[in-house]
Amino acid sequence: MRSVTCKRTTKETDIQISLCLEGGKVEISTGIGFFDHMLSAFATHGGFGLIVKTKGDLEVDCHHCIEDTGIVLGKAFSEVLQEKAGIERFGSFYVPMDEALAFAAVDISGRPFLVFDASFQEERVGGFDSCMTEEFFRALAFQAGVTLHVKLLYGKNTHHGIEAIFKAVAHALKIAVAKTQDEKVLSTKGMLE
Repeated sequence: MRSVTCKRTTKETDIQISLCLEGGKVEISTGIGFFDHMLSAFATHGGFGLIVKTKGDLEVDCHHCIEDTGIVLGKAFSEVLQEKAGIERFGSFYVPMDEALAFAAVDISGRPFLVFDASFQEERVGGFDSCMTEEFFRALAFQAGVTLHVKLLYGKNTHHGIEAIFKAVAHALKIAVAKTQDEKVLSTKGMLE
């Protein structure tokens, strides 16, 4: 089983995340209802076991809790995939959600990069600031050491657009972390850093 538990405590947040690439229990608690919904969708559509316990300074705003959760989740992916051997490495996926359509492509390359192309009509969905979608995926990509491209092609409903993005990234990661028949690193260099 490819699984790991990561913890991170700062003056702003206290976070513990358990991740299993082969599936398992999904329990999300961040104090931000819509973010819990997105992480649950991410786990379900990625086929991941995911337990997230985030406590933070929500009296300030949602920024630290969301970004720091992305940091810890990215570290979990980095640790569980540190060898980057025996996996498909690349994944891409489109997800339609009613009027919205999102695309995500990922390369588990060891080279962190994010291209995020999305705009949202509403500033907030519940207690979740829409702009934090990009911050979450930036933190995830950079800590995981992956190249991630995200594009919301269109959509009027902000809830639908953000949810389509989370699901598209989940499916792309599910494809990229899938085991291959050998234990080789998919690189002409023979290694990924």
